[in-house]
Amino acid sequence: MALQRISSALITDATVATGDIADDAITAAKLDAAALAAGTFSGSVQFSGAVTLNEDTLTDGATVSWDVTASPVAKLTLGGNRTLSAPSNAVGAGQYISLLVIQDSTGSRTLTWNAVYEFKDDTAPTLTTTASKGDLFTFRYNGTKWLETGRNQNLTLS
Repeated sequence: MALQRISSALITDATVATGDIADDAITAAKLDAAALAAGTFSGSVQFSGAVTLNEDTLTDGATVSWDVTASPVAKLTLGGNRTLSAPSNAVGAGQYISLLVIQDSTGSRTLTWNAVYEFKDDTAPTLTTTASKGDLFTFRYNGTKWLETGRNQNLTLS
């Protein structure tokens, strides 16, 4: 079956006119309004094409806060030696987040990680110290801690 785009003309008052979709692939019985509103789905969710999350910029400061629901993909340019607080508003176990930590034009900045970030051998990484270079970290939440799942350091960003 060929994929068909659903245009805004086919949606009125949050209802999809199923007669406009081939084979009634989407029906009222298959849509759960509460799940749609909450953004929560069970079973298999399939997308055609790319799914992207906007990269947000965290506010630099002595202690850096990170709302991982609002900004699961984020970057931080260090303007001094900083402390990264525990992430706020985790969706739940299984959530993935990524953080690109960038040295400012001075470089040699440090980042102290909150204890909820878990690294190999319980050892926080040493950041790249070169000015304007970055280190990329990804984490998976287990309900208690953010487990590092990947790291790519000394990245040239431009």
